[in-house]
Amino acid sequence: MKLLKLFVAYEKDSDVKLLIMKGNGRAFSAGGDVAAVVQSVTQGHWTLGAEFFRNEYTLNYIIATYSKPQVSILDGIVMGGGAGISIHGRFRVVTEKTVFAMPETALGFFPDIGASYFLSRLPGFFGEYVGLTGARLDGAEMLACGLATHFVPSMNLTYLEDLLTKVETSDPFVICAIIDQFSKMVPLKVSSAYNRLDIIDKCFSKETVEDIISALEKESASMADEWIVVAIQELKKASPISLKITLRSIREGRLQGVDRCLMKDFRLCCHILRFEASKDFSEGCRAILVDKDRNPKWEPSRLDLVDSKVLDQYFAEVDDPNWEDLKLPSRCSLDVKFVSKI
Repeated sequence: MKLLKLFVAYEKDSDVKLLIMKGNGRAFSAGGDVAAVVQSVTQGHWTLGAEFFRNEYTLNYIIATYSKPQVSILDGIVMGGGAGISIHGRFRVVTEKTVFAMPETALGFFPDIGASYFLSRLPGFFGEYVGLTGARLDGAEMLACGLATHFVPSMNLTYLEDLLTKVETSDPFVICAIIDQFSKMVPLKVSSAYNRLDIIDKCFSKETVEDIISALEKESASMADEWIVVAIQELKKASPISLKITLRSIREGRLQGVDRCLMKDFRLCCHILRFEASKDFSEGCRAILVDKDRNPKWEPSRLDLVDSKVLDQYFAEVDDPNWEDLKLPSRCSLDVKFVSKI
């Protein structure tokens, strides 16, 4: 809420030419405190958690349609909600310390914060790979796929910030030129999954999660790449219903604007918080974040047990006459900032 108020105030302030977003510590942001959200739901009412997401998604939308340039300096971990307050902005600067992931399927949730908008716009089917497996990307991989706009060595960030704070214009080309002075191209590691985009496209373009896993297993029989083994392991460990929700959400995101993606996310999270068909979000948080036994008991326990009609309900309006869908503020600028290639 503090960030939301600041973004609204700074957009109206003519003295503010650009915004610099950075982390206060070793991480940029590891995301929202989802364990606290689940606790508030189990001890109180599902609407308590839903209001948190309503405010978060509103902030994401304001960032995505902001009239002034935002420079996000991602010098460390960027996950979940941390991606929501950075990837939607115009400039995303990564370093050798950057680690990006959307690990929600392991928690019984789904990549929200409008992720179906930017993941679906990555080259090929790389977005499905990142969203379903929760794969961790380094700075070079983020730059290669378009999640980042610039790679700046960490040691040069102080100099970059110093120049940016002296800018007296909101012209994105001027700001881009400043970042370009410190930016460099970096090669991908030999082991990077992005080097095998052909295999990723072949497998993750399949229609169902089951078919994706089968395709990966067939490929792994003839190649010993670590990324493909890890991908299969992560898919088999994740919540089955979360995987189904995630794949459908990303596929739909290709044909949706960022506003529709965020409104869809809000419906999905409301159904999840209501524990209508599954308590996987609560169970995932328990197993990964609270008890840390890393042994969640998913329900449904297998992909083939996920009812397609139940899945449809997750994408439908919440059946509660006292509840409202996400209503995003009207914006003068609909110049959405995320572009997978600059």
